[in-house]
Amino acid sequence: MGKTKFDFDYLVIGSGPAGGTAALMAAKAGLKVALIESDKWGGPSVNYRDVPYRAAFNFAHLYTKALRGIRFGISSANLRYNYPTAQNWQGFATRRSGRNIKKNFEDSGIECIRGSAHFLSPYEVVVGEKRISASKILIASGAVLAENSISGLDHIEHYTPKNALSINRPPKTLIIIGGGPTGCEIAQYYAELGSKVVILELTDRLLPHEDLEVGQLMTQHFEENHHIKVLAESRAISIEQDRINKRVVFMRGGIERTLHADTIIVATGSRPAVEDLGLENAGVKATKQGIKVNRTLQTSVKHIYAAGDAIDAKSSTERAIYEGALATSNLFNRNKDMANYSGFMRIIDTYPQIATVGVTEDDCLKRDKKIKKAIVPLSSITAANTNDYYIGFVKMIADKQGKVIGATIICPEAELVAEEVVLAIRHHLSVEDLASAPHPASGWNDAVRLAANRLSF
Repeated sequence: MGKTKFDFDYLVIGSGPAGGTAALMAAKAGLKVALIESDKWGGPSVNYRDVPYRAAFNFAHLYTKALRGIRFGISSANLRYNYPTAQNWQGFATRRSGRNIKKNFEDSGIECIRGSAHFLSPYEVVVGEKRISASKILIASGAVLAENSISGLDHIEHYTPKNALSINRPPKTLIIIGGGPTGCEIAQYYAELGSKVVILELTDRLLPHEDLEVGQLMTQHFEENHHIKVLAESRAISIEQDRINKRVVFMRGGIERTLHADTIIVATGSRPAVEDLGLENAGVKATKQGIKVNRTLQTSVKHIYAAGDAIDAKSSTERAIYEGALATSNLFNRNKDMANYSGFMRIIDTYPQIATVGVTEDDCLKRDKKIKKAIVPLSSITAANTNDYYIGFVKMIADKQGKVIGATIICPEAELVAEEVVLAIRHHLSVEDLASAPHPASGWNDAVRLAANRLSF
């Protein structure tokens, strides 16, 4: 498309996994592309979430496994960690992942613009005092911390998932408000480093978006092996400062209670970062849950698409990359492809790791869908014995025809174990197909074979 009345062929708002993928794809196709970023280039995935979290958790989990090594003949009784060194490693891994991102964009011919975008019309945005127009636009603005009604957040020091790993030293006592994936990850991280941790969760269990067995197992594991106190059905009302510590006032069982701690982390979830974009000026429809799109990722305006956390704050990096590419293809090609989310994985980076792919049993119950299920505890496989690690299971779900439609896997390296289930779901394989595939007899994924085998009969 030649330049006529627009500054750019393609304007992308947000340089995270969705936006960055989209911008590079369009630039490679020879389009004139502008990319707007209000924070760090590469978005939260590189700078605040995936990279720093994985680097930090690898350190903490390795330390915990080393402490357990005495049973295998490793002398670990006097093992210590150096926290400043661990934090330096985390920062180095983050900087190394993000240092060339902007340069890669620019080397691809993309014009990088720093600032917050605000729509003036369906074809034009303003960034600071600069007006920018484009014939096609992708909104990939990411997510921010969800608002909540907890009093005192404006003036009492606390941390959020964005800066929770930047605490100078592991706190002696820590309260985490929110028992979802991020809250559980952070709780275990600091508990592994010696902090006394309490989790306040509003619903009746940890990880309420997963099946019941997941929350039950992780609660038991946290309490027995990490001495984390889990208080379900607890609604935080306020955070306050006393002479020495901070305190959280919360309701549980109809009674107002109080907890004291050195440090408070609020991990109550995210919301799409779309409220300040001026979407009404562009005619783009959105709710508090995100920008409304159809199955091709098109918004209510024909030439504007959206992807990633902007349409669903519970998205993942992998899903955002996929959506960024799909939206770009659909924007510039006549033939439109529908989004296919079958086989996408949710990963919770606790230890053991939790990977959920496809539908859960709760999903099926809500839809009144007839299913078959099998649960195989890790104690059933050789790997649990040779590693002396039994915390976890594989739960597999098949439809009435015996096709694999979902699985929840809790074990070390669950994301790798789940890959064969991803292929099974995306390619409509049966439980017999999965059960008959060769599996290493001493590997964690032998539990997948056993679960599929149980569903085959």
